[in-house]
This record gives sequence, C-alpha cells and structure tokens, in this order.
Amino acid sequence: MPGLVDAWRTDPATLRDVVLDAPAMEARLTQCPELERVWILCLLDRTREAITEGLELLACSRDRLRPLLALAQAYQREYNWHQAARLHEEALRLSGTRAREALVRRQIGHRLFNEARYREAAAEFEWARDLYRSTGQREHLVRACQEAMVRSRELFHGQR
Repeated sequence: MPGLVDAWRTDPATLRDVVLDAPAMEARLTQCPELERVWILCLLDRTREAITEGLELLACSRDRLRPLLALAQAYQREYNWHQAARLHEEALRLSGTRAREALVRRQIGHRLFNEARYREAAAEFEWARDLYRSTGQREHLVRACQEAMVRSRELFHGQR
C-alpha cells in the first residue's frame, strides 16, 4: 500500500500483520479506497468497523473476490474461523485465475496458521507458492509463501 511501507509489517513468527506506526495508519483511513480501509481497520483492531464496512463493500461490489478476502480477514482477527472459512470457500469458487487462486490460498494458509492447524497451513502456503511461481508473479509473493510454509512446518513438527 503506497505510503504505508514503514507503518506495518508481517511478524515472521506469528505471520500476523502488526502496526508499527498507528498515527500513519489512522491518517491513511481518511484518504484510502474502501477495500484498503477495511484492511487498515483490521490492523488497528477495529474489527467491528471493518466487518460493517466490509459487508457494505461486498454488497455493492461487482468483483466480489477482494471484498470477500478483506471481510474474511476481519473475521479471522475476531477468531471467527467458521465465517472466515465460508468466505474463503466462496472466494475460491470466484477466483477464476491461478494468480487470484494463489491470493486466496495464501489467506487460507494464514487462517489455518492462526487456528494452529500448521500442517494444513503449510500445504496451503505451498500451493499458493506454486501457483504464484506458475503465473510469473512477483518474487516477493513466492518468497513470502515459502517462508510461511517453512514456519508452519516448524510449528507442526514442534507439536509432536
């Protein structure tokens, strides 16, 4: 997201997006597109607002994929795994391309990771990585999926 490069990051241990500069994130809320706004509200732990705005956005969107994913992320942040999974399944049906399927699979991997279902998460991250590779997507997406897959496998093997 433009202007937010140093305002947030993904924690490599938890794979969770964390805010580094809350004032910058808050300031961005007034000038960003609706979809980005839902994501930022999630990062700021304003999930009820994110869900409300996500539902509104979904209701008026012609291309439902990204609003579904934004809304699923909000439900994930509330630990509402069932609702997030339901939205992910719909997003998978709507994906239509390998690149869009990779996006969905990566987010499913994050949900499964958050649920401590590390083996399943690793499989989703691997699938997303391979889809990104096959479409020639940016290398940072391939690398992010690879790192998440490795982290998931580490935690899975540590559970035994």
